[in-house]
Amino acid sequence: MCGLLIVISFIACNNPFAPKLNNNKSISFGISNQKSIDGVFKNFSYAYQFKDTLVYGKLLDDNFNFIYRDYNTGTDKTWGRQEEMYVANNMFRNIISAELIWNESAQQIGDSVLLDVSRSFSLKLEINPTDIINIYGRAFFRLRRNTPEDDWKIIIWRDESNY
Repeated sequence: MCGLLIVISFIACNNPFAPKLNNNKSISFGISNQKSIDGVFKNFSYAYQFKDTLVYGKLLDDNFNFIYRDYNTGTDKTWGRQEEMYVANNMFRNIISAELIWNESAQQIGDSVLLDVSRSFSLKLEINPTDIINIYGRAFFRLRRNTPEDDWKIIIWRDESNY
């Protein structure tokens, strides 16, 4: 009887809905290892699809900056990591679903610790069943890591889309 209780307690501690870590430190169910650029963009899409601010936050460097063009004023606007997390959290809370698809990289320039990447994307945001927004655009990213063994982090995201 005591053995059965121990087995049940171990089973009860496993959450069947939580992703598990595997030996190479990536998480199953779509979360990738950020030691590759492909892994960064897979995690980006995953964070949007599952509205996961924890995964999203791990993509962003402490010195992250988001830059976009304000076409009303004809100037570039920017905000940092804290504001980006606030914006992302509000977006995730106020949509039913998001589907972010990254197209092939148009350009990748850099080395094993600093890389500039330009990619086009499509983003579908379902605000409610009758309000669906489709966005097609291009983004420039600067990613860095301290050593080739570290995870890549986004330090600059410039939205180059023309809405």
